[in-house]
Amino acid sequence: MWRPEDVDAPWLGEVLGRAGAIGKAKLVGFDVEPVGTGQMGDSVRFRLHLDAEGPGVVPSVVGKFTAADEASRSTGVAMRTAEVEVRFYQELASGLPARIPACHHGQVDPPTGRFVLILEDLAPARPGDQMAGCTTDEAARALGELAAVHAPHWGDRLLERLSWLHRRDEPSTATLEQLLPELFDGFVQRYGPALDEYVIEVGERFFPRVGSYLRIQPGPRTVQHADYRVDNLLFGADTVAIVDWQTVILGPGALDVSYFLGGSMEVETRRMCEDELLHYYHQRLVGEGVSGYSYNALLDDYRRYGYAGYLMAVAASMMVARTSRGDEMFLTMARRHADHILDLESESLLGLS
Repeated sequence: MWRPEDVDAPWLGEVLGRAGAIGKAKLVGFDVEPVGTGQMGDSVRFRLHLDAEGPGVVPSVVGKFTAADEASRSTGVAMRTAEVEVRFYQELASGLPARIPACHHGQVDPPTGRFVLILEDLAPARPGDQMAGCTTDEAARALGELAAVHAPHWGDRLLERLSWLHRRDEPSTATLEQLLPELFDGFVQRYGPALDEYVIEVGERFFPRVGSYLRIQPGPRTVQHADYRVDNLLFGADTVAIVDWQTVILGPGALDVSYFLGGSMEVETRRMCEDELLHYYHQRLVGEGVSGYSYNALLDDYRRYGYAGYLMAVAASMMVARTSRGDEMFLTMARRHADHILDLESESLLGLS
């Protein structure tokens, strides 16, 4: 059942029955509708038709499946995104106090990248919008959830045993060092006419030195989402839920913070509240039991990883299926992250200025 069209009521009913999601009810059918804007997989909502109702019986679930687009599938195999996301839900998600959808079923075939996830439906929570950005209040709520992801495994060396999570090594770094400048050349060729010159110049200074950036030895490592942006959050009345875990990796938590604030807020909004939000995240870390990591250490790491979002905008835009929304999103990310890099003087930390 690697694609939505493969799913039938007997299979889905069995899966949900084993997970305890439909109690003793029988699934007699379902309606299907697309959901989300992800490009590394195809997601749908299954509205369930059951022969009985009762406590704990869910009316709908979300299915995430192998992408129909060949380019996205190939990228997924190369980046192990399907394996990573399924393993995250199977091995880590339930132990984190952050709001993450419950996983009713997960299955993956790593060599082909085929996968299926049947997840809790968090409707009517609304997805964030990368282009519109988020408010200061929404950003604070998102950073509170992020601290709940980072704190439990802060500096946890046991995470190194998870090969799907601990993926950074010298061979993979060397490959990226060669690949990323080529992707930047393609990015400039495709998007250059739509970007201000200073946005491109940030990349022209950075990508010849990208190997040095990739080999930075971070401080305390933890469970890093690595694509923590407003598009991957669902906002409820008093909750923020985190989705799209295909990039999760063992890495520095500050990268998630810099990536989020640099790309998920309009530039002027971010500038006005940045210091306040950074202090809030640090206070939440400390409140969750993290010690020995000062605010100044966070600020240094936050500045250093200002490049994370710019790098993602370049690489992802060249490696997934091209769409009009994708073009707008990657342009927005590149512009905001270039401003972020310059505002933080991140270039001085890497010797690029």
